[in-house]
Amino acid sequence: MKYALVIPDGVADEPQPSLGGKTPLQAAKIPFMDEVACLGIVGEANHVPVSMPSGSDVGTMSLFGYDPLEYHTGRAPIEAAAQGIELGDLDWAIRCNLVTVEGGLMTSFTAEQIPSDLARTLIEALQRDQCGDEHWKFYTGVSYRNLLVYRARNRPAPFGPETTTTPPHDITDQPIAAHLPQGPGSELLRELMERSKPLFAGCAQNQTRAASGCHTATQCWLWGQGQRPALKSFLERFGKRGAVITAVDLLRGLGRLLGWDVIEVAGATGYLDTDYAAKGRAAIEALRQDRADFIVVHVEATDEASHEGNAAAKVQALEEIDRHIVGPLHQYLKSQGPYRLLVCPDHPTFLRTKTHSHGYVPFTLCGTGITADTAVTYDEASAAESALRLDRGSELMPLLFREDL
Repeated sequence: MKYALVIPDGVADEPQPSLGGKTPLQAAKIPFMDEVACLGIVGEANHVPVSMPSGSDVGTMSLFGYDPLEYHTGRAPIEAAAQGIELGDLDWAIRCNLVTVEGGLMTSFTAEQIPSDLARTLIEALQRDQCGDEHWKFYTGVSYRNLLVYRARNRPAPFGPETTTTPPHDITDQPIAAHLPQGPGSELLRELMERSKPLFAGCAQNQTRAASGCHTATQCWLWGQGQRPALKSFLERFGKRGAVITAVDLLRGLGRLLGWDVIEVAGATGYLDTDYAAKGRAAIEALRQDRADFIVVHVEATDEASHEGNAAAKVQALEEIDRHIVGPLHQYLKSQGPYRLLVCPDHPTFLRTKTHSHGYVPFTLCGTGITADTAVTYDEASAAESALRLDRGSELMPLLFREDL
């Protein structure tokens, strides 16, 4: 039996006036996802406990079958694993976004998708500024997504469970003052954020970008702190060899922590311009080569469209996922023997608020041994009518592998 999961990140949403009162899932032409619904079952799952902040770190951990209330320690340590950064028992990883803040407002949480070469220059400037401190180490990532590690050096770190930070994508176009780090060690984080401002303002490459009319990085934003999580391997937990295709460090890191094969795809950007077809081909090839029993294809584009409040882009991204990933992947799975195919996002991301939200997301599952229900479309309304409602989203993965469905 081969298994596949397609994650259209943050796709669950509300009805949109600009879409004639439909959600993006209802407005989009997604015949292949609808085919999965027709051939199988549709239901709802809640991947983000109300006591935790909504985000892909929590949502995907649940989606992969690991209860975040038990296993989640923070977003940044997962991304550190993606970069092969080893964390000691007392070390902390912290996400370091490059952002644009103007007039006290979070104008862009990506510094308008800052180029990676400029991001590297700014991160290197931050590291030089801290060269005399044995604790801080900055690591470059992709574009605005970077990391900071606090090396405890066998001494207790200043941070703790009461340290709170805010994801910058949750406060787009909002004042930042009420969302600065709070709690133990927060004064160190706020100081680093403040020190970044003159460093970035004095960067010639940054000034050139600003002169061209683009949003440029005005400071770093520190958030998502945590220590190394202790996760059982996926093979040990479920008896399946896993592999993941993604352009996002968070998913790469979680895959590595679970012992999965992380498959890199040229043209995968983590944005709306990602190469959807290349991801679909890579998933099929991984199954054909028997690199995994279970393949995960994650697409960030739908989430990014929501963060930008762009309903048309969200619909377009959804249609690209359907055409280039779900369709070809399902066709291959049907041709090769016993299979199951699951489509499910990790959390809702509302176009109205431009941020992640709590709540149930729709899923659809078809394949060998699954008796079809009455659903004919894959969307929020169809899922809400289903009797299959998982209050703990981590129960969905055992459901995928259960033989007696």
